[in-house]
Amino acid sequence: MWTTIENIARESWQVLGQMAPYLLFGFLAAGLLSVYLSARWVERHLGGNRPGAVLKAALFGVPLPLCSCSVIPVAVAIRKQGASRAATTAFLLSTPQTGVDSIAVTYALLGPVFAIVRPIFALISGLVGGGLVQMLGQPEQAPSEHSHQEDTAHGSCCSTKQESPNKFKQILTYGLFTLPRDIGPALLLGVLIAGVMAAVVPQGYLLAYVGGGLGSILLMMALGVPVYVCATASVPIAAGLMHMGASPGAALAFLIAGPATNAAGFSAIWKVLGGKAASLYLATVAASALGFGLLLNWLMPQVGATVPTLTEHSHAMDGGGWWGGVWAATMLAIIAWAYLSEKIKRPAAATETHAGSEPRQTIGEPSSCCCHDQPAPAPKKNCCHHDE
Repeated sequence: MWTTIENIARESWQVLGQMAPYLLFGFLAAGLLSVYLSARWVERHLGGNRPGAVLKAALFGVPLPLCSCSVIPVAVAIRKQGASRAATTAFLLSTPQTGVDSIAVTYALLGPVFAIVRPIFALISGLVGGGLVQMLGQPEQAPSEHSHQEDTAHGSCCSTKQESPNKFKQILTYGLFTLPRDIGPALLLGVLIAGVMAAVVPQGYLLAYVGGGLGSILLMMALGVPVYVCATASVPIAAGLMHMGASPGAALAFLIAGPATNAAGFSAIWKVLGGKAASLYLATVAASALGFGLLLNWLMPQVGATVPTLTEHSHAMDGGGWWGGVWAATMLAIIAWAYLSEKIKRPAAATETHAGSEPRQTIGEPSSCCCHDQPAPAPKKNCCHHDE
């Protein structure tokens, strides 16, 4: 019993140490994007039914570090600003599947081929889904004058310009506080699951059940649809599934279906885009997971690529051993500080509100979603849930 627990702890620690340097790089890159390619900026450029909007929406969505929950209010905002159903669908498809942080972690645990094809496949799925909605979806209705005046009067909190002059501080705050706090618990759970898989299940043990072929891809896709994991936290789980015997294509199907689908997000998509567009969205996710999974299974032998196992620590940056422990401890400290400092701030904010001051949204507060770096413009209004 204790030996098993010790093996799980050791494997989880090694996985975290392998991920940590790339994850830290991804966090800082995401902080850079949050300042120079923020959700407000995306809303401003995708608002309106402009030519090439589907392509732009899919391209903008690939690097943004938004999961399938946090992407919803941003999509609602750009839809309210006049973006077409097709462009909104493309954004909703490409964004949650990947991001700069998840790409870095994908390279660390699954190798360069996965890190290259994952954002490419996310982009293609966005283009396909957006194109289908453009061809087969409901016809667009021009926004009414009253609606336009109301939007202009109230404005979008995400388009209000309140940028701090200290952009370096904004980058560090988002990269080392907001993002680790938001995905930290799910990420550590994914690392623990990968550690359990590596310690308890012998390598290749389930090969006969989840190995190559169409059946394994369908199984991993079915597993990913109901299980909500963000794009970054899904990577160690996919690595664990491959350790157990899943093919690269089956693992990719999980990486596509898991981050792109969850019940709450799908119901919101149905409400914002309508039933036909939501159905096309779900069909695109399923077809992408299946088609790209089969394609990757064919591609890997063609390029002679190998996928690192959970017990391999060959990347120069992660170093294994002492350096791996340093990286793992550093990442744990960052996540713990981000999470605990938020817990400390909440009672103080509650006390301030009780004393009569207006409630403020802190940086990266989950309820602020698309406008994480500024307060709400008015009380009694959730600045991101425009559809309420």
